[in-house]
Order: sequence, then structure tokens, then C-alpha cells
Amino acid sequence: MTSPRAGKIAERIQQIIATRLEKGLGDPRLGFVTITDVRVTGDLQHADVFYTVYGTDEERADSAAALKAATGMLRSEVGKHLKIRLTPSLEFHADAIPENAQHIDELLREAQTRDAEAKALAEGASFAGEADPYVKPREADEDED
Repeated sequence: MTSPRAGKIAERIQQIIATRLEKGLGDPRLGFVTITDVRVTGDLQHADVFYTVYGTDEERADSAAALKAATGMLRSEVGKHLKIRLTPSLEFHADAIPENAQHIDELLREAQTRDAEAKALAEGASFAGEADPYVKPREADEDED
């Protein structure tokens, strides 16, 4: 669990980097990048920045290279706006949220298909024995007479 201060600093770092990316870095490799999350260590020395890129695998790789090249400049920008004693180091990580969501969607579609198949099989099915295999109390009394 992170401290409330680390959480506030993480939110602020996310805003600063997102704003800077909106203005542009001047790197043509940078695509449509969204900063999804920032996690700061408890000692405020390191920040993991998670991002997604809209586009092809090549555009994702180019954007990752552009962010890696701009890490120093972005850290300076963060330090200028945060005004804390030590500026945390930044490390960028591609966020797997879109891929995970797509995989979950595929699994849900497969489950829905299997449910529909099971329902279709159940509609035409009949009991293997009697419809109600349990002996009812009245029937047991009549059999004894």
C-alpha cells in the first residue's frame, strides 16, 4: 500500500506527462499515447509510468523508443512542476490493458457460444428414466394396502 503522498505525487506526474505529450515532443516516432497509470515507490525515488499506444505493433515500438529517448526531458519537466527535493526517476512500461480486455472478450464470446450449444442440446433432451424418479408419500401408502 502506498502512502497518500505517493498517490498524490503519482497523480500529479501522470497529469504533467500527459500534458507534455499533448503539446508534443517533437519526435515523429511518437504516436497516439495515453498515460494510463503512474506508480511511485514509497520513498518517492522512482516512478513507473504505464501507457498505451493506439496503432500497429510498429507504431507501438516507435512510440516506446520515443518515450525512452525523451525520458530525461520528461523527468526535467516533472521536476520543474513538482517542486519536491528529489525528482523521481521515470520508467515507461507498455500497459497490457487493451490486450487483456481483448482476450477477456474472446473468452466471453466462447463461453456464450458453449452456453448456446448446451441450451440447444438440453431443449431436445428427454429423461433417461421416469420424469420424477422420487417416490411420493401417497404412492407409498397406496402400495402398502
